[in-house]
Order: sequence, then C-alpha cells, then structure tokens
Amino acid sequence: MKTINRRSFIQETAKASAAAMLVSGFPLGHSAAAKRTKMTINLVCGAIGVSARTQADVNALAVKHGFESVEARGTELAVMSQGQIDDLLGDMKEKNITFGASGFPVDFRGSDAQFSGGIKEFPNFAKGIRRAGVDRVSTWISPGSGSMPYVQNFRQHAARLREVAKVLKDHGHRLGLEYVGTHTSLIRSKYPFVHTMAEMKELIAEIGTGNVGFVMDSWHWWQAQDSEGDILTLTNHDIVAADLNDAPAGKKREEQLDNQRELPMATGVIDLAAFLNAMNKIGYDGPVRAEPFNAPLRQLDKDAACAATSAAMKKAFALIT
Repeated sequence: MKTINRRSFIQETAKASAAAMLVSGFPLGHSAAAKRTKMTINLVCGAIGVSARTQADVNALAVKHGFESVEARGTELAVMSQGQIDDLLGDMKEKNITFGASGFPVDFRGSDAQFSGGIKEFPNFAKGIRRAGVDRVSTWISPGSGSMPYVQNFRQHAARLREVAKVLKDHGHRLGLEYVGTHTSLIRSKYPFVHTMAEMKELIAEIGTGNVGFVMDSWHWWQAQDSEGDILTLTNHDIVAADLNDAPAGKKREEQLDNQRELPMATGVIDLAAFLNAMNKIGYDGPVRAEPFNAPLRQLDKDAACAATSAAMKKAFALIT
C-alpha cells in the first residue's frame, strides 16, 4: 500500500475538490458569469502562497488555470527594456490576459527620511510600469497606530499619499487604497485609524488629486459592517482593485483574525452575492483577486493552489446576475 503523508493528502484532496467543482460547471476557461461582467478574475501568486520567479511565470500559471488578468510585478516591469516589454505584451494579447494592479516601493508608513528617499526615485518606477500598460497601483492603510492619534495620522497619510498620487497621475496611473476593517487588528493599536468606507472616503477627498480610489475587499467590507448600499454610492472610477474572500465558520465577526481567511464560497459567511452584484451594478471593470491568507492552501503545490483558487473564484462569479 502506498503511504500518503499529510501534505500529499491535502494536495490530492484539493485537486479532487477543484476537479469536482470544474465538472459541476466551472471550467478552466473563462466562465459564463464573466460574460455578464467587466470584472476580471485576477491571479496574485503571493496572496495564495504560490512562488513565481518572474512575470512570465505568473502569466503562464494564469493561462493554465483560467485566470483573466495577472498581478503586475512592478519592480520587474520597471527595469525591462522596451523590447522585453513589447514581447511580453504581445504574448499577453495572444493569450487574452491583461494586467491587474501593481504595488509600489515607497515606504509611506515609516520615517520622514524613508519616505523622502522612496519618493525621490518613484517617478522612474511609475514611468517604467506605464510602458507596460499598467495603470492601476494599490496599497493598504493600517487601521491603527501605536504613537499617532487619528488627526495627526490622517494629516501625515494625506500629505504623503498626495505626493505619491501626484507622481502616479503624471504618468497616467490610479492609486487604490484598501481600508482594513478587521476588528481584532483595530483594537491592537492604541490609536485607531481609518477602517471603514466612510473614513476612507474622507482620506481620499483630503488627498484630492482625482486619481485615488478604493481597493474593495469583501473581508474588510464585511468586517467594517459596510453594506451593499455603501458600494452603490461609488462609481467604477472610485474603485481601482478588489479582493474576494470568505471567512471561517464558527467564529463571531469580532473574533475573526485577519490572517485566517477562506477562499471565496468556502463557507458562505460573507455575502459575496451582495458584494459582487453591487460591484457589477456600478460597472466596476477591474481585477478581482483572492487573498485568503489560508494555511492549507499555502501548503499545496503551485498548480493545485492555482486550480483551487480559480475554481473558487469562478463559483463566486457565477453569483453575478
């Protein structure tokens, strides 16, 4: 008898589960639901525990497992030659995948010196990724501080992110900011900070550059007790990127931990139908990525993890009416 260790068992179980979902109507190709929406199912390897060495590696995994867009690996793209960029974009066009959002290398949370050093070199980065057609850049906002009261923290974030946003605007980019609504994260800090949609609207308005919007995450939307109606107050231009997650069953909302989530549709704790349909109603046309921070998923090999994630995302997209 063949001996199967725990890792192998998890991998084989996940593959079987993914296969069962695919047979039930969620093929590896573009789903029927995707035709009812302009949103794209986006692959971000690090978010699901998959290691990819290059942009080409990410793209290959996306094509193999039926994703429609891919993370933009900004640091890599920014230093590519124009010839390399042209080859990459030609291959992506042929394979019918597009870029989602990129991160950025400016430390806006640290000291003045760290921020000044990063912003000085930032125009080269912004120019570099724009050559690749990347026009969405995203980050997250910590929901608290151990040293700065709310107003002081608000002013610093607005001032620094305004500088970041101005550079991005000069090169045709939009900046997405994600509020972190997780209750257990919020109460760890002495001074709470932006953690709801309403507060993020205030920060975006204070930045005031016209190219800053939201990263909407179903997890934080649910944790912050925001609603479908809150999403409907936004427009497509107000959203730069989106994350789709479910939550572990058996825990109260205020007891959930930010780094212990589930793939979309795993438990039904979060109302993903309300979230996705509200996003679709306002015409959101950007990337939607899974970010489950899920330990069992991270133990899978890259193909099994990508297959399970793709199947879960397509099952969620099938909720779009």
